[in-house]
Amino acid sequence: MVGKDAIRTRPSSFIYGDETIPYERVLRSAKVNKILIKVHPDCRVVVHAPEVASDYDVLKAIQKRSRWVYQQLRDFRQQKEFITPRRYISGESHYYLGKQYLLKVIENDDVPSVKLLRGKFEVYVSRKDAGHIKEELDNWYKAKAKSVFLKRLEHVLDRALWVTEKPKFRVIKMQTQWGSCSPQGTLVLNPYLVKAPTQCIDYVILHELCHLAEHNHSERFYQLISQVMPDWESRKELLDNMAARLFS
Repeated sequence: MVGKDAIRTRPSSFIYGDETIPYERVLRSAKVNKILIKVHPDCRVVVHAPEVASDYDVLKAIQKRSRWVYQQLRDFRQQKEFITPRRYISGESHYYLGKQYLLKVIENDDVPSVKLLRGKFEVYVSRKDAGHIKEELDNWYKAKAKSVFLKRLEHVLDRALWVTEKPKFRVIKMQTQWGSCSPQGTLVLNPYLVKAPTQCIDYVILHELCHLAEHNHSERFYQLISQVMPDWESRKELLDNMAARLFS
């Protein structure tokens, strides 16, 4: 979820059972001395490691968690098998705040617009072109995300006592991340996160707020997030299980 440490990548692989699993090594900040392993919904395995860590250190770290990596890959692959690529036509379902709504495409000559009415996404466009319809929906999601994220940020801040002033946040579309925290303390959130349930949005925001106090996933980081949100793991699991559908 956190992408602020990436500087350069180097591909490699390891073997689990009879499968060769590729992974990318990403250079982390010199201030961080731990190795972090992430499996993304698109089935990329990324190892964030400091420059002082040797390739052997990285390989041993990923081998130690090889079963977990394999299980994550298996889960994401199973999700993708049951997901039909979106065609942006009437009758498809699209998510907003964890709920599914049917898409209804209406062709007219008025200014393009998107409305959420009576359990449906009504998209008004001059032509029924998938790329054009997707663009209109993405613009709608981004506009909604800004207001929803601001409201949820204020809610979570009430419990994040280590944050002395409300941080700035930006809404930027990302391919595999829900959020990040810049070295300057600015939160970056993916507009597609607004498709997820509110409890998952709160989890992502809290995760990034914890990085204002602790830059890596240290024991103190997990102590902070657990104190504020004891059920964060179930929220993360829910979001992970929905990721392939929400990113599409």
